[in-house]
Amino acid sequence: MDDRLFKTAMSKFATGVTVLLTEVEGNYHGMTANAFMSVSLTPKLIAVSIANHAKFKPMVEETGTFSVNILSEDRADLSMHFAGQKESENVSFSFLNGLPVVEGAIATIACDVHDVSVQGDHSIFIGKVRDVVVTNESPLVYYEGGYKRMV
Repeated sequence: MDDRLFKTAMSKFATGVTVLLTEVEGNYHGMTANAFMSVSLTPKLIAVSIANHAKFKPMVEETGTFSVNILSEDRADLSMHFAGQKESENVSFSFLNGLPVVEGAIATIACDVHDVSVQGDHSIFIGKVRDVVVTNESPLVYYEGGYKRMV
């Protein structure tokens, strides 16, 4: 099977959109990710997948911390900003349990790196949850290579 067919098959699974953030020497660094899931309730663990060549990966390895910011339906601009697709002048940061987070998230999760597993061209980071904040907004959805709204 070729890469394009595999990517097309994966695009048929609708996902939410997250921005991962960490802080290195007072600077905030982030990336857009849709490979995110809960792993365990006891202890509270989540997983994110980060490409091994991503600039963000060594930063998370260095800090041992990251936040997951699940974006609301009106924040596609943040997703594109942290995916390097366009500059957004509308990026506001705050903190949750000492970690940078973006404003405009429907849920924010502060994590310590609990474990890492290299799998192919990506690494799966298991985050031990420090804290969460949740709002009642609708999520930004990614499906077939584009942003969608829930009906």
